[in-house]
Amino acid sequence: MSATVLASHRAATNLVARSFNGRTELDPASCWQAVDSRDRRFDGRFFAGITTTGIYCRSICPASFGHPFNVRWFHCAEAAEAAGFRPCKRCRPDTSPWSSAWFGTLAVVSHALKLISQGALDNGNLEQLADRVGIGPRHLRRLFDQHLGASPLKIARSHRVHFARRLILDTKCSIAEIVSQTGFRSIRQFNHAVRATFGQSPTQLRRLEEVSTVEGGTGIVVHLPYRAPFDWASMIEFLKIRTTPGVEAVERDFYRRTIEIGDLVSAVEVRHEADQSRLSMRIVNIPSCGCLMQIVQRVRRMFDLEADVVHIGRHLAQDARLAKMLAERPGLRVPGVWDGFELAVRVVLGQQLTSVDRRARARRLVEAFGRPLPAPIRGLSHLFPRPEILARANLTTIGVPAGQAAVISSLAHAVLEGKLAFDSGKGLRSSLSWLRDHSGLDRGAAAYIAMRALGEPDALPHTDRGLRQAFAIHGKPASPAELFLMFKNFTPWRAYAAMHFSAAPPGSLQRQSTKRN
Repeated sequence: MSATVLASHRAATNLVARSFNGRTELDPASCWQAVDSRDRRFDGRFFAGITTTGIYCRSICPASFGHPFNVRWFHCAEAAEAAGFRPCKRCRPDTSPWSSAWFGTLAVVSHALKLISQGALDNGNLEQLADRVGIGPRHLRRLFDQHLGASPLKIARSHRVHFARRLILDTKCSIAEIVSQTGFRSIRQFNHAVRATFGQSPTQLRRLEEVSTVEGGTGIVVHLPYRAPFDWASMIEFLKIRTTPGVEAVERDFYRRTIEIGDLVSAVEVRHEADQSRLSMRIVNIPSCGCLMQIVQRVRRMFDLEADVVHIGRHLAQDARLAKMLAERPGLRVPGVWDGFELAVRVVLGQQLTSVDRRARARRLVEAFGRPLPAPIRGLSHLFPRPEILARANLTTIGVPAGQAAVISSLAHAVLEGKLAFDSGKGLRSSLSWLRDHSGLDRGAAAYIAMRALGEPDALPHTDRGLRQAFAIHGKPASPAELFLMFKNFTPWRAYAAMHFSAAPPGSLQRQSTKRN
């Protein structure tokens, strides 16, 4: 995203927002002007609730809003729904992923929103969510009310309702299965929530369009929307050079891997549908919708779909070097992982090796200790070895050095004993602490795992040689301490800054560093 575009987004935000007694408010006159112009810069910045119809719309909706006095303005779609408005069927505000619904540098709210989208309140409570973002529950509620106009619990409920709608439209899952997957206590409560949000019952929604199924009828397709831009090319290239042989396969137009959740053994395939601003995820050999919500949450986390790259880019573009990179790679995100334990093992295996040797060692590990699939799924042959297997495995028999084998065994035992939890819904602080102090990995490697497996947006893998080499001066890589100093102003988005610098063409930063020094 160019500096001009970023400046345009900043101007759009400032135009419609103003502050009263510390509370960020929307200026009705400015919002109405933005709606009248149908300027796409404002799309997702605010939503309009039409009191005469009970419908809420995006700013670019082609429908007439009527008289300005009949319009209420909201920071986010969830706030409009909390006020009793239903989404418009023309502009489909419910399909627009997280908008830049907060202003300034509210990293706490941003992080909390991301965790909610990943299911932090599906199995947890508000106190646990507040603890994860480092503040008290009362203060978190106050921040959400101040900047979003809706409580964390209402936003989580809205997520469940919209996820249920996708299952109704995209799959053949029964209503009972969808109720179970989306956390509603009863079908009656589910029906009431769907009707209140969309103005139609689940059965009426399902009649609107045909559901999609994988050929053979044993799989399903779920669409995963995101807020543009999205740099699919950089994402897929990053994943391609880090695939686990037999477990993952990557080509330019898709990502595919084996998955295991409970008793379910399957595979997912993800493709990009740029014209729809979404990813299309196919799940093969899945007999029911029993684990669907977990799969969706994990895949969304893998591709960092909850990131507001406009908000993040606005912060990072204050640095002239990053402003140029943002223009060259708009929508660059931090790739996540399907399983944090798998990433941690791969990090240990890859120490002191070339990319070719890393892949060869990973292949030996998977073939020796991974569970073979009953039948190969389009080139995939194994599941990644589980912690209980690697905790007692003798890895030296496949050429893993004794020191690395001990670290992997320690990681496996920590997962089994609950000391290390890669589930995004719990254990972030304790897991980070254990990785840094007890894993046997250096702090840079622990930060890399935190960045990709724990979704920590401010993690900086400061010992990474590639990142240090990017800042080399006269051929000498920057030291870890120098990297920390250089990235100081990029907080709380240092992980995104690191991705941009790592993706920069070789030599580009050396020349800039030489001029600067």
